[in-house]
Amino acid sequence: MVAGHEGAGIVVSIGNDVESLKIGDKIGVKMLNRICGYCENCHISGRDNKCENRIDLMVHKFGTFQQYVTIAEGEAVRLPQNVDLKKAAPLVCAGVTVYKGLKETGCIAGEIVAICGASGGLGSFAIQFAKNAGFEVIAIDLGEEKGKHCKNLGADYYLDASKSDLVKRVHEITNDRGPHGVIVVANDIKAFEQAFEYVRDFGTIVGLGVPEKMEFRADLMNILNRHLTIKGSILGNRTDYKEAVALLANGKIDIPIEVHGLSELGKILERIHKGEIMGRVVLDTSK
Repeated sequence: MVAGHEGAGIVVSIGNDVESLKIGDKIGVKMLNRICGYCENCHISGRDNKCENRIDLMVHKFGTFQQYVTIAEGEAVRLPQNVDLKKAAPLVCAGVTVYKGLKETGCIAGEIVAICGASGGLGSFAIQFAKNAGFEVIAIDLGEEKGKHCKNLGADYYLDASKSDLVKRVHEITNDRGPHGVIVVANDIKAFEQAFEYVRDFGTIVGLGVPEKMEFRADLMNILNRHLTIKGSILGNRTDYKEAVALLANGKIDIPIEVHGLSELGKILERIHKGEIMGRVVLDTSK
């Protein structure tokens, strides 16, 4: 099976019944490759990303680590001509995932959002989307070098999660109340567990990251007494894609990327496993 679940490219061929696209158009290719249009989730507004009969890249068919891929007309993310394909590629999964995750926090302009795993591909998008929405941002990750990266993207505060007093420092920043919302994109389950300790009363924690350890511990009375909300979220619906693409096209966000040839994939994966990637790596399938 060919890996890869997000990409962007140029339409080079279309089916006989395709009406909304033409050869030469720029499109984003997302993991959700085709939906059925008739299941319960397809019929409920905003839930098309959870089609019960969906066809996914890497799961049901080859992914994007190849020069050509087919996609259903309705699931192609049409891109304005001024959009850089290299910037758009990570938007159609990493970007829209955190865009939707921020929506799920229910936060409004002026409120505080903590982003755990803030220097990576998802976190880098999240910082910019959050600032664009008017949120105050606490970026959390490991090491001071990643702190510079987060601050450059607009984070109001950066906290090093490797230090033992993380919860205390979050409380200090927020006048001992905690952030209104937390999105966790870190691949360490500890980041999710710590969020329960510092999130504000009536706050919302949204889990987006996929750590190796899938189970977490939480104090149920803490959740009940403080009226906390815990949500899971993945990808986004068609409206989320449209809104996120508009922000990229209008210059509201600018994801930091590294561009490498597909032949360098092995080295890139090693760096990812070591936690050395800040921003997002884009593979050029022609190299």
